[in-house]
Amino acid sequence: MPHFFSGDELGAIKSINYTQGANEKEWKASTTVVVPGSSSGRTKTIQKVAVQTSDSSTLLAAARADGSASLYKVQNVTEISPVHEWSEPRMKEGQRFVGLAAINGGVFSCTSNGALRHTKLNADGGEPTSSLATLPMRLCEWRLSSDARTFAYGGDEVELSLWDTEEAFSTKVNASEPTPAESKKRKRSDQLLPGELWRAKNLPNDHLSLRQPVHNTALTYLQPSTSVAHQHLLVGTANGSVRRYDTRAARRPVADWKGVGKAGGISTVEKGFHEHEVFVADRGSTLAALDLRNGRTIYSLAGAVTSVAPTGSLMASAAQDRFVRLHSTFAPPAEPGQQQEHKGDVLDKLYVKVTPTVIVWDGVSAGASGSTEEAEAEDEVWDHMQAVESDSEDEGKTSRRKEKKTRTA
Repeated sequence: MPHFFSGDELGAIKSINYTQGANEKEWKASTTVVVPGSSSGRTKTIQKVAVQTSDSSTLLAAARADGSASLYKVQNVTEISPVHEWSEPRMKEGQRFVGLAAINGGVFSCTSNGALRHTKLNADGGEPTSSLATLPMRLCEWRLSSDARTFAYGGDEVELSLWDTEEAFSTKVNASEPTPAESKKRKRSDQLLPGELWRAKNLPNDHLSLRQPVHNTALTYLQPSTSVAHQHLLVGTANGSVRRYDTRAARRPVADWKGVGKAGGISTVEKGFHEHEVFVADRGSTLAALDLRNGRTIYSLAGAVTSVAPTGSLMASAAQDRFVRLHSTFAPPAEPGQQQEHKGDVLDKLYVKVTPTVIVWDGVSAGASGSTEEAEAEDEVWDHMQAVESDSEDEGKTSRRKEKKTRTA
């Protein structure tokens, strides 16, 4: 059954486990507070949560508004134990965590002022160690690739950028504000920083020949790549656009879908488990499934969403109305532009007392959705297979029917 972790404004982490009822649309949630919240207001707000699952264990990382971060080991769906805690002293007042990723043996964290940290666990049980790096400031989102070889970021007047993870920690970058002369020189040269593999280029000037502002608010990797420098990325912007980038094809987006976000710009973009599927939420009340082949909305789901967590043919969302919802999801049509036969629905609404800020799937429990997809795939294979001669009873009946038709003719 699907299992999620959510963080809230008071710093609590909840374990949410779903069980399916008598029919496929009947789901029930059970909630356990695995990390209690703080009584000191929103200073402990959970800003990012990440999960890493391996054959031996599941690790859960959480980053808070006061600059502290924690790593836990998941014992079961109702119990976690602390492994390591640390703080990010480079994060100042008014800044926040914009990225968190847990990998086998460590955690990556990044703040809006470019403080990048790699916390590495000691296999012998000793004290963990940290490696530091500095990125440009005014970041809004940071993501690590699935193989941890690259990461990407974007922000307010910060173009989408792709970096080599190892190189980023082996070189030093001065993140202080550049002087006007230095800023103009950098813009003219578009010179990559040490460790930087690729950087997007701003869109052409508008119809009044005015420069278009850069404000990337959300991003995600679309698919794994064997080449470090070749990545497919999706970005949401403050003006409600969703842009797709292919780092090998061009520095400007290969697709620019305008008006996807209706209010306040794009807050979240997440790749779905179906092919050509991505989920996009704005800062109003729009949560939509998009077809990556043409950027069209396949169907919309309700909720002023702060975070989404897809898993198989299900997805959980955390919203500002203090509800955690479980949604059903369906694959885009076989051909782009075709009418969508099935649309997502809300299977369960769980009210929580404190506004949830982030939700993640545990990476293990997919529930009935995974088995349903496997069954559908298996049925499709059997439908396309040609019948062969057999000694079975059914084949015998088929042969007798053919013989009967021949005699009648």
